[in-house]
Amino acid sequence: MATPLDPSLLPSLPTLLQRCQGRDWLILKDEEAGVATPAHQQFWTSLETLTSSLAKTAGSPWPLCIREVNPWRCLATILAALGQGRRVVLTNPQWGSREWQQVGDLIQPDWSAPVVPDLGCYPCRALAPEPLVDIWIPSGGSGGQVRFVGHSWATLMTAVEGFRLHFGVEVVHAYCVLPLHHVSGLMQALRVLASGGCLALQSYGDLKRETWLPFPQDSFLSLVPTQLQWLLAQGDRYLARLQTYRAVLLGGAPASPALIEQARQRAIPLALTYGMSETASQAATLLPSEFLAGHQSSGRSLPHVHLEIINDQGDCLAPGGVGAIALETPCLFRGYWPPLPTPCQGRFVTDDLGYLDDQGYVHVLGRRSTTIITGGEKVLPQEVEQLLLATGQLTDVCVVGLADPHWGQCLCALIVPGPDFAGLNPLMALMRSQLASYKQPKRWLVVAAIPRTTEGKLLRGMALALAQERA
Repeated sequence: MATPLDPSLLPSLPTLLQRCQGRDWLILKDEEAGVATPAHQQFWTSLETLTSSLAKTAGSPWPLCIREVNPWRCLATILAALGQGRRVVLTNPQWGSREWQQVGDLIQPDWSAPVVPDLGCYPCRALAPEPLVDIWIPSGGSGGQVRFVGHSWATLMTAVEGFRLHFGVEVVHAYCVLPLHHVSGLMQALRVLASGGCLALQSYGDLKRETWLPFPQDSFLSLVPTQLQWLLAQGDRYLARLQTYRAVLLGGAPASPALIEQARQRAIPLALTYGMSETASQAATLLPSEFLAGHQSSGRSLPHVHLEIINDQGDCLAPGGVGAIALETPCLFRGYWPPLPTPCQGRFVTDDLGYLDDQGYVHVLGRRSTTIITGGEKVLPQEVEQLLLATGQLTDVCVVGLADPHWGQCLCALIVPGPDFAGLNPLMALMRSQLASYKQPKRWLVVAAIPRTTEGKLLRGMALALAQERA
């Protein structure tokens, strides 16, 4: 069972800001000088100015849409707005016209009326009041549709405390290269603020240019698999730095077995994670010591999370039984926008399939909604994708199900050939030797790129549309 956390020990936002006021905690790159610089003073000054400006709008019922490119100003705006009792809606400044059209329909931000001049902060006119939600975090589904997940300050702080207990740390230092509008970036900043640590904010692009900021060696770095894959592909250029972190958290999308093994051979302290926006990031995490010892899983659930595997009837399965991953945790989200009839309290049944082993480690196999039924047999496309990537001949792959008059659905593999691609016939022959006949793709499409989000998640809906068009 999850370890109960005393809500009275979780800091309120006013208490937290008062405790941290003026503290030297933020490191940025000075864009003019091109060097690292402490940025705490400009952060606290900006927070004070924003708080004063937002105080003039106190009592307004409208949430605030934040569309701010500058990461530390984005964070200051979030904290200032929440401190004034305003609900916040985070958005991705890099969205394209399609996503902004969706967002406009969902929340109706008033772009003509910024709450603070020269700041990306606007009132929303269509978001229904939700007393349990303080902040709405964007979470794009596999079909590419924007949806917002609602959290309270208490759910976020519960997740912070669970993280600290899981890793056994009092103070959390974080080197953040993920966007703050995403749950995995936002939670890094909140862990640091709540624990009294230091935060380095840097774009991933700067990191790729080897302009690393100075930082404590016991800090946490969070990456998505595509980022780690690129860094390791550069040989030893980044290896020494990656090895010095207390943990390199890896999540956001499934990592290929080849990437995981490459990281282990190079002694990188990976912490493979399983989580989602609905759980304020992590629900289970493999500790680096376990990873380096050879564990192949997403680790054990965090202290504040009770994780179990259930069948279609909702019964809990014994270790080894494959079923839906279900969670109970006080950090569970408080609602969706647009609304969905999904429980936001009690047991939350995810769309993920997996199993627990005898030691309580969770193994994630794929998503129930992506299961392909061909000739009456169920196929998890992730299994086929992992085998294809393990050949070393492809740089990316996505398996979808196309309508078929005989099979109901047939497997179609969209592949991006790599430098060692030997051709379709040898690849198909290799799959025949490793997979049951019903799991073998019957159609193959060579493409230049697989549709993915900026976090590396497959956009399976877009991939399916591409396959249908090409097929």
